[in-house]
Formats: sequence, structure tokens, C-alpha cells
Amino acid sequence: MGEGATRDAGGKRGAPGSRGRTTIEDVVVMKIAGIAAREVIGVHALGSGFSRSMGAVRERVPGAGSGKSVTRGVKVEVGEVQTAIDLELVVDYGVAIAEVASVVRENVISAVERMTSLDVVEVNIAVSDVRLPDEEDEEEEEQRVQ
Repeated sequence: MGEGATRDAGGKRGAPGSRGRTTIEDVVVMKIAGIAAREVIGVHALGSGFSRSMGAVRERVPGAGSGKSVTRGVKVEVGEVQTAIDLELVVDYGVAIAEVASVVRENVISAVERMTSLDVVEVNIAVSDVRLPDEEDEEEEEQRVQ
């Protein structure tokens, strides 16, 4: 038996699932939380108007990444067994903001805990804007004028 091998008192190795270490990077939790938050009806977008505008510019630069950034508006702190998540939302006009925030919080906690087995200690939500029915998205405006 080599150095570092794990065996119990009977000389058998430990369970395969316990041989080694699994680490989860911040970006993994950010992506899961971002997708889970966007799934909720009443959430128009994540991130402030400025960060969404900068993201739209970045998406147009060749080689700067493709597609919408799922981590925009998401910040996390990930430890070995716990994580804390901060979200910045833009909600649709007319929705009950407290209810949308509650559903977002539940959806994010459920998705992150199920997929990572990390304990989500808190999900803080800041609503930074309301999307009015007659407003066009920044991406739509930029695509019309070229």
C-alpha cells in the first residue's frame, strides 16, 4: 500500500466517493445562480443598466466572448461547505417586487444546493431598475442602428 492510501481498520479502502477532494470554483456558483434567477417570471435582467451596457459592448468585440454573460449581476463568496450570493435584478413593471425576490431566492438556493451540495447561507437581492413596458432593451436599440 502506497503512502496516502486510505484503508479502514479491516484493511479495506474507503468508499470510492471519499477518495479525493472536490472543489467548486466561484464561477460555477455564479453561473448556476444567474441562470436560476433568470428563470423566474418577473425578472427582466440581472445587473445594473451600466453593467448591461458594458456587457452588450463586450459581446460585440471579436474574441471577447460570445453570448450573454450569465454571471452579470451575480457576486458570490464560496467556502469549502458554504456560499453566499448577491444578485442585482431588473424587474418587469407591475410585478410584486417582494414576491419576485422571494421566488428568486428560493429558486437560486434550490439550484445551488442541489447542484453543488454547498449550504447557501444567504441570497441578498438588490433591485436596481424596473423595466417599463414601452422601453426597448439596450441590445435591441444597438442592433437597429449600425
